[in-house]
Amino acid sequence: MQYGYFDLANKEYVITRPDTPAPWANYLGDPEYGAMISNNACGYSFVKSGANGRISRFRFNSNMALPGRYIYIRDNDTADYWSASWQPVGKPLDQYKSVCRHGTAYTIMTADYASVHSETTYYVPYHQTYEVWRTKITNTSDKPRKLSVFGFVEFTNDNNYEQDQVNLQYTLFITRTSFEENRIIQHINENSGKDASGSNHKERFFGMVGAPVSGWNGNLDSFIGPYRTYSNPIAVEQGKCDGSMNYNSNACGALQSDLELTPGETAELIYILGQRNSAEAATILDTYKTLGKVDAEIAELKNFWHKELSNFQVNTPSPEFNNMINVWNAYQCFITFIWSRAASFVYCGLRNGYGYRDTVQDIQGIIHLDPEMAADKIRFMLSAQVDNGGGLPLVKFNHNAGHENTPDDPEYVKETGHPSYRADDALWLFPTIVKYIGESGNKAFLDEVIVYANGGEATVYDHLKNAIRFSMERLGAHDMPAGLHADWNDCLRMGAKGESTFVAFQLYYAMRVIRDMAQQRGDSDYVAYIDDIQAKLGASLEKCWDGDRFIRGIREDGVVVGAKKDPEASMWLNPQSWAVISGFASKDQAEQSMESVHRILNTPYGIKLLDPPYRAHYFDGALMHIFNPDTKENGGIFSQSQGWAILAESLLGHGNRAFEYFMESSPAAMNDRAEIRVMEPYVHGQFTESTASPYAGRSHVHWLTGTASTVMVGCVEGICGMRPNADGLVISPSIPSSWDGFTIEKNFRGKHLSIRVENPSHVQSGVKSLTLNGKELSGDFVPAAELKDQNEITVVLG
Repeated sequence: MQYGYFDLANKEYVITRPDTPAPWANYLGDPEYGAMISNNACGYSFVKSGANGRISRFRFNSNMALPGRYIYIRDNDTADYWSASWQPVGKPLDQYKSVCRHGTAYTIMTADYASVHSETTYYVPYHQTYEVWRTKITNTSDKPRKLSVFGFVEFTNDNNYEQDQVNLQYTLFITRTSFEENRIIQHINENSGKDASGSNHKERFFGMVGAPVSGWNGNLDSFIGPYRTYSNPIAVEQGKCDGSMNYNSNACGALQSDLELTPGETAELIYILGQRNSAEAATILDTYKTLGKVDAEIAELKNFWHKELSNFQVNTPSPEFNNMINVWNAYQCFITFIWSRAASFVYCGLRNGYGYRDTVQDIQGIIHLDPEMAADKIRFMLSAQVDNGGGLPLVKFNHNAGHENTPDDPEYVKETGHPSYRADDALWLFPTIVKYIGESGNKAFLDEVIVYANGGEATVYDHLKNAIRFSMERLGAHDMPAGLHADWNDCLRMGAKGESTFVAFQLYYAMRVIRDMAQQRGDSDYVAYIDDIQAKLGASLEKCWDGDRFIRGIREDGVVVGAKKDPEASMWLNPQSWAVISGFASKDQAEQSMESVHRILNTPYGIKLLDPPYRAHYFDGALMHIFNPDTKENGGIFSQSQGWAILAESLLGHGNRAFEYFMESSPAAMNDRAEIRVMEPYVHGQFTESTASPYAGRSHVHWLTGTASTVMVGCVEGICGMRPNADGLVISPSIPSSWDGFTIEKNFRGKHLSIRVENPSHVQSGVKSLTLNGKELSGDFVPAAELKDQNEITVVLG
């Protein structure tokens, strides 16, 4: 079933049926002020932190996903009422027509009911710390209409999400609300100046311009009424906010405006929500009395985001590929880059910081779009590397580089709940920094000096050397990196001295990278060192080959995990794809192992993480066994790993297989089967249930997932074949043999590339010829030194 469509020209997803299988969300704002909104206006807002900066309430784990940013409309002649979004009132869909357009940092909802048209635009102005709801109400009938419009938000009583939800013997008694001119002001802990999280007190406000305020409520119970819900508030039903204010109860902001509209007349009301005191709120509200301000701010948002996305645009025979790579996968990469795993309709905001591996991987997804934005976050994450070479498992939002405790300190463990280093954290720096230097050409980046989290400083090059040292000082009995607390898979713990082939392949890749850097810098002693330790690591990895696959690792007690003979979890995806990505696997091993992946792990909805799932033969460190079979890490289709499989197949030249994996796991490919996927058809989720589930194909944990970056890298570097290095750009696509070709418009180091890939022989890969501005080049490499401001590049496959 289809609930909407992609509007590629406007970079929007258009929802034409409001009764989607789940709330389909969009993100508004930036790191200073975040907001989420669904296609039915549910969602919540926060200042900087979803955990400690929450200003509006939300109830998680519900298909209704209440409450939100609601605008109610009442016909005062008939006493009928509805909402400007289909929910929460929920009028019959044969009478109520609704369209929601999710765009880049804005959402527009239109509705038609009872000969009244409404259009509501929600957004956070660029680099501002408040949000705007602009609604236009039009009388489309042939008679005058008397309407009342109610804007409504439910405040939290405390900035801290948990305190607001559970510490009710405290948080119910610290707030009050007041009405001042055209706004509700919520006061919290005004006597002490601090809330439960220790934050300095700031008032919240909900205000409105565009029409006189004729009624107001600051008390939630008075607005909703006893034994009622958001679908039938007593104030709306009776047509009058009674002016009640909150004192020792639950707070809200509700503002009523009474309108009289002639046929065809439109009224425009602008609501503003934020965390400011009354005087600051008044100043902000006054600026919105200026005609056209909202339209100018929406244009500014579009200009910013569309410019970011325009740095890489493809035109292929696949609309699913075009929509994801040009708009939605790219926008999701920016959202994960900004918010990591902090706040969504699933994440409550309690993860008050950046996971090291998560964020360093997330950076990769935007490097081809904005390398310097990426570089700032790379520097930040380097400053969260400990002087022993490992990464802080959780990097606090208020990270104080040079002065942090580490997992070696009880204070860090107590504050973050992370008792140990992860084996893979710092190794993600290598592909990320390689991509940045390749995209930017900034070779001098390696010489930048950056502090360590716990003090001291070093060049980026030495930071990377230190990451190698961290792994080499923590080898297991078979001379492979120890798994420590866990590697990428938090549900797989093989013991502090157990060994992970996944991390071993990452280390092998890192050695390749650092060797090239050392060679270019004339660091011959380090080149010799890397040659020695890489040969030894390679010998260890060779022993991990098990007929047609690589094992997953070796437990601390010496037992192999992922052996072909194992009754459960005998085949794992990530060691196979990373054996290829790392450059370790021989051609024969690569072909065999990836074929085993397709034969054993592939499903109509993507590739399973492992098979068979754990049921009866798990060990203590196989924590995933607690999940139902084919769910999450226990044999589910873990979406992040799909990107690595796409990249691995592309590197092998298997364009058909790479694109097969893209389509199986692509949200856009499920647009006409949305009732199966349930989750949004325009963003990746954390995992999809596999064939052992009665709901195979159902996806979970939307938006904030490393899938965004891995699939983007798999598609851009793999399928499209765009692989920049320090000296220029390798162009080596791996595409479906059915494609005649495709085009790319790419901005690269301040120059523009118009790339045309032709496939007259209908092959999957292999560059037959490459021309730059009419000059034929050898191989598949375009030297950066030969680029002009505008460049025409033609690649012929064959």
